[in-house]
This record gives sequence, C-alpha cells and structure tokens, in this order.
Amino acid sequence: EVLLVESGGGLVQAGGSLRLSCAASGLNFDDYAIGWFRQAPEKEREGVSCISISDRKIYYDDSAQGRFTISSDNAKNTVYLQMNSLKPEDTAVYYCAAAYGVTCPVRDYGMDHWGKGTPVTVSS
Repeated sequence: EVLLVESGGGLVQAGGSLRLSCAASGLNFDDYAIGWFRQAPEKEREGVSCISISDRKIYYDDSAQGRFTISSDNAKNTVYLQMNSLKPEDTAVYYCAAAYGVTCPVRDYGMDHWGKGTPVTVSS
C-alpha cells in the first residue's frame, strides 16, 4: 500500500517560515514525481511545486518561485517544502502527491497517490 504522510504545517505570522515534509512508503521513490499542492477555503486546488526524483527536475508555480524550495532525501523517501517569507494568501491545506513515471511539472489530475494534507495558516 502506498502511503504519503505530510507534516510540518501550523500557524505562523506573515514573513515567517515553515518546512513541510512528505514521507512516502510502499513505492519505489525513484520512479515518481512528487508534487506539492494546496487548497485554500472556497478555492480550487493548485500546484505549488514538484520534484522528479529520477532526473531531479524541479518546478515552482509563480506563487512559490523565490520563496519556496523543494528538496528530497532519497534515503528517507521524503520530500520537503521549505516555505519562507510566508504571506496570508499562502494559507491553505497543503497536500503532497505522487505520480508514477512522469517528470515535472505535474497536474493534480495526473497524480496516482495523495496524502491527507497538512494545514498552513499564515496570520497577518
């Protein structure tokens, strides 16, 4: 069984930082692209960032470029999203998802497995 577990969300003031983690199990990590998505209340889910484990290709949405950094620890089957200079508009539930055999960028409809999400709240 494939399992993706996000952690690291919480409440932070504007300008602060958080590091999200996505721990994957039950899959061959090297065969997947891992994406971070978010969904704010009453808004559609949107892609934030992606890392392709095999070719190390990385993608950032415009909203994340320059503020967020995605990385992976292959030994731990874990992908991280370091989020700096957080803004109130970054408030959302953040999900990681895995797509088999593809490279970044990825679309939410193309993902094979999803975590349950971790909430991020940025206060002004």
